Amino acid sequence: MRPENQSSVSHFLLRGLPIRPEQQGVFFALFLGMYLTTVLGNLLLILLIRLDARLHTPMYFFLSHLACSDVSVSSVTVPKMLMDMLTQDQSIPYVGCIFQLYFFIVFGAFDNFLLAVMAYDRYVAVCHPLHYPTIMREELCVTLVAASWVVSFVRALLHTLLFIRLSFCADSTINHFFCDLTVLLKLSCSDSSLNELVLFTEGGILFILPLGSVLGSYICIGTIILRVPTTKRLLKAFSTCGSHLLVVSLYYGSLASVYFFSSSWDSKDIIASVMYTAVTPMLNPFIYSLRNSDIKQALHVFVNRLTSSSDNNKGSMRPENQSSVSHFLLRGLPIRPEQQGVFFALFLGMYLTTVLGNLLLILLIRLDARLHTPMYFFLSHLACSDVSVSSVTVPKMLMDMLTQDQSIPYVGCIFQLYFFIVFGAFDNFLLAVMAYDRYVAVCHPLHYPTIMREELCVTLVAGSWVVSFVHALLHTLLFIRLSFCADSTINHFFCDLTVLLKLSCSDSSLNELVIFTEGGIFFILPLGSVLGSYTCIGTIIMRVPTTKRLLKAFSTCGSHLFVVSIYYGTLASVYFFSSSWDSKDIIASVMYTVVTPMLNPFIYSLRNRDIKQALVVFVNSNFFK
Repeated sequence: MRPENQSSVSHFLLRGLPIRPEQQGVFFALFLGMYLTTVLGNLLLILLIRLDARLHTPMYFFLSHLACSDVSVSSVTVPKMLMDMLTQDQSIPYVGCIFQLYFFIVFGAFDNFLLAVMAYDRYVAVCHPLHYPTIMREELCVTLVAASWVVSFVRALLHTLLFIRLSFCADSTINHFFCDLTVLLKLSCSDSSLNELVLFTEGGILFILPLGSVLGSYICIGTIILRVPTTKRLLKAFSTCGSHLLVVSLYYGSLASVYFFSSSWDSKDIIASVMYTAVTPMLNPFIYSLRNSDIKQALHVFVNRLTSSSDNNKGSMRPENQSSVSHFLLRGLPIRPEQQGVFFALFLGMYLTTVLGNLLLILLIRLDARLHTPMYFFLSHLACSDVSVSSVTVPKMLMDMLTQDQSIPYVGCIFQLYFFIVFGAFDNFLLAVMAYDRYVAVCHPLHYPTIMREELCVTLVAGSWVVSFVHALLHTLLFIRLSFCADSTINHFFCDLTVLLKLSCSDSSLNELVIFTEGGIFFILPLGSVLGSYTCIGTIIMRVPTTKRLLKAFSTCGSHLFVVSIYYGTLASVYFFSSSWDSKDIIASVMYTVVTPMLNPFIYSLRNRDIKQALVVFVNSNFFK
């Protein structure tokens, strides 16, 4: 093909759903209602599982992740489709298409793996009921879900990186309502045989293995039941497995009709795609709740909590069972008494390293004119936040080890809670800002000085601080309205909000609702910004993947990417992949409160020539005059 027939496309055109113009309004209202039902239904399901202790079981743990994935896969495709119907502008930027493709593969693959995990859970529940608690223990459940997420992200990254190396012809019309990989490959002017080979082999394997696991699990269940096929056993098995079996049938049925029983994309395939991107995620909460007594009871309790007045809540608990606590007792780190001295010396050394390392980094950035750039401006604020978040928790922990007095005043706990949320939230926002800075530096180097001007940098940092303070104030004000029982022992080494809420005698459903909604948004938006920035960076680099460009990108982004991985990795292990606080969660908390702040100055300076030169100049000018 001649070069003039090819172009580096900046936009694709989505053809959308096969509906007539006069029907756009009706279908817009229909899909908007379906999308809102999907989001509200699945978020309500997650909230009920989070709040009700009776639902803290493996089945509902998996179901909460399925609900999260359903909201996500629908949010990747439906909002763009609705916007196209509303504005009649069916174009999508190339980068936007990459984003949509990547996240659609992530959540689609995760659904696939999780349905297999849930089938195995049902198999153990039916075929090995006596051993169910020992087999489906918390560690195994967390490992299965975490592995499903990791494999899904890796799989999506593989297909996305293979896709961005392709070029496209002048005709960039996608015969679909979203950027689907199989449709996009047909538009490519370059050789897509490698993509199709990987899609057929790796994609086929990662589709067949979970499906085989589902079929195998249900064959074993059927075999066990039919050995003594009583009506009671059949009804029991149906109540245990019916919901999951219906969801599996909908998911694999619509998926197979699109990708396996179609040779070309037409209206029937697009309608079938609507099934697994819009209809199935909407139906799942209803399927899992209509015949589920546990979910119904949890919903009933939740509604009663919301409708009951605060007077009724107070009256339902006798005054003698409550106390206005003046102190909490911090249980501390899970270490033996004879090891206290060793750990005291270790954490004291780490804390001093954290303070000195970050303060030295701030001082170098302040003194050296070469470091007066946006990247180092953000880095100085990150160093300040790292010193602060470590100073909020570590000195009290060291004092407890030294004096063996592990009590903390109520007011002191409030202060520690407030400032920990402030600096933790600020780290979250600032890492997103720094990712955007790296994106501009790599993807728009010529416009970097005009985009990342001083006013914008100051605004981004100031905005992060303001939102962090407001975020912390909201949670602190909601917390201080709670009352506490006689047992005021905190199973942690500092006043963590999620642990404190479990100690409350009063109704904390509002606190948990705000944490889940507002806190979830403030976690997902910065994380999405980080992932988006690095997806764009990867897209730009992989268009012409020379060794020089890869090394340049790594030197520009490597330090920040490493810090982001440590920060979000430890945060996720504590707050997302754990149902109860134990030693592993406390150790993971040490990572992001003690270890990460200590490591950040070294991560940003060991391979950074500017920092090294500034340090040499500082040492020579102050100590070797």
